[in-house]
Amino acid sequence: MPGVLVIDDDRSVVPLIRSACKQVGVEVYAAESAEKGLELLRQHKPAVLLLDVLLPEMTGLELFDRIHKFDERLPVIFMTASGESDMAIEAMKLGALDYLMKPLDVGRIKALVEQALEIRRLMETPVELPAPVGDSELIGRSTPMLEVYKAIGRVATQTVTVLIRGESGTGKELIARAIYHHSDRRAKPFLAVNCAALSETLLESELFGHEKGSFTGADHRRIGKFEQCNGGTIFLDEVGDMAPLSQAKLLRLLQEQRFERVGGNETIQTDVRIIAATNRDLEVMTANHTFRSDLFYRLNGFTIKVPPLRERGDDLLLLIEAFLSRLSRELGKSLQRVSPEALKILVEYSWPGNVREMQSMLRKALLNLSGPVLVPEFLPEEVRGGSPASPGETSGGTVNGLPSDLSVLLKSRLACGSENLYGDALEFMERYIVTSVLQSTAGNQSKAAKLLGITRGSLRNKTQTLGIKI
Repeated sequence: MPGVLVIDDDRSVVPLIRSACKQVGVEVYAAESAEKGLELLRQHKPAVLLLDVLLPEMTGLELFDRIHKFDERLPVIFMTASGESDMAIEAMKLGALDYLMKPLDVGRIKALVEQALEIRRLMETPVELPAPVGDSELIGRSTPMLEVYKAIGRVATQTVTVLIRGESGTGKELIARAIYHHSDRRAKPFLAVNCAALSETLLESELFGHEKGSFTGADHRRIGKFEQCNGGTIFLDEVGDMAPLSQAKLLRLLQEQRFERVGGNETIQTDVRIIAATNRDLEVMTANHTFRSDLFYRLNGFTIKVPPLRERGDDLLLLIEAFLSRLSRELGKSLQRVSPEALKILVEYSWPGNVREMQSMLRKALLNLSGPVLVPEFLPEEVRGGSPASPGETSGGTVNGLPSDLSVLLKSRLACGSENLYGDALEFMERYIVTSVLQSTAGNQSKAAKLLGITRGSLRNKTQTLGIKI
């Protein structure tokens, strides 16, 4: 019977894996340390390994190297509670089969173990061949983004051309930089060129350089990006907007790693890796003959599809938290919290411009900020839908929408690892009560203070602290 080895110091993990493996019909061996795991590996020679990234004596990534020296064909599935993108990328670079986020899902474990067992079986089954006849500051832990991280890990150390596809504003250049930073070329230059921002002549000169006098205004020789970046990586953004002549020269460079400067006869040899990105439908463009099909096939050596923000689930909350933290430091704003009403608006907005739009809108909100709390009034009008809601209204029509707002608050704080949920909930309830009473008195602070059983001065302090506008 094939075996599955689990190396994890978290005791709650093993029962879940045993439950999943029982359905598959395999034996499970468990170790809480690296050394014990290596001992069981030698003793039982398992068919699959599930390995925690963070172990007491060393990281799972370090242990992976030792394990592969013993059995380099062993399928390894990494497990971790960490949401760091580098972990997934490094694991896939090392050759891991896959990467599981905790808390673990029994169904997902079962499917991956079955897949790993089949891969192991195929690797150990002899195959007779006929005689030869000739010779990518990534934030997010949603499932779609985890797939992106794994794709980066698979392709980063290869030399193939990568095509990154996705809507405008999804962070395609960030993915390109991640590929570069995890590649063998990271010590060499990384240069980015926006093909849509330059005219045909300027783009050709930017990429390939030009000789003096080759066109009007060319009063000196210019070295292009492909020459500057020898040994490094070039990121061609919006490659679908490249003019036909530039497409032809790029195709030759991809085929031969050679080119000539504009107006020159000297053939220049270079060694560059190309990562391209586009938000356009290149298949339709090739069918319409506006983009060369042979260039498309060359660029499409490996494809990474970046999901739009609306498909990234709870990543929305992580991005809001991260952007507000960074932007408040940059702008010198003393932001302490986001009101549940404002957070609800941000979560329910469709973000057609994706991550880029979110960053821009949050910057505008912080520029409007006065006080420590971000409330709906500070959000740009387009995010609020053009008609600012009154202090207690929500789309559901209930006062303050207590159930949905509290759910959003708790979800946000849990996603950000808050250790003050009780205090956060109490603050929410206080804001809800004070706002509701002020509404019932039409903003009369004396009446509101009397109903609340506090002094008018205390009420004034509360409205300032909670960011409530009267």
